[in-house]
Amino acid sequence: MEIYTMTDRTPTMQDEMRRAFSMLSGKWKLEIMWLLNERVYRFGELRKAIPGITQHMLTAQLRELEADGLISRTIFAEVPPRVEYEMTEKARGLGPTMQALAAWWGEYGKTVPVRPSTRGRKPL
Repeated sequence: MEIYTMTDRTPTMQDEMRRAFSMLSGKWKLEIMWLLNERVYRFGELRKAIPGITQHMLTAQLRELEADGLISRTIFAEVPPRVEYEMTEKARGLGPTMQALAAWWGEYGKTVPVRPSTRGRKPL
């Protein structure tokens, strides 16, 4: 009986899509990416713009997105330090996907039931 691993075979499109989905999976990543698609944000601005996210979770999600090359972080040598986040060119390639999602939501969003948030900090 032979045992095959991912390295023993050519990845399928399903394997590749699983990798792509994992880069954007999580409760907050798509919302962060949506905001950064609009403009550059500072950390505090992102936190205020995303009701329910904790400081710890925002930090973790930003680090993962940066590690995956989807956002960049610029630190300015000022007092107090200023840090800005923006989408990379790689992430800007997702623009058509975001536009398609917005179009889909425009057509079908009203049919999706509203569910109360059960996690994170309460909206202001």
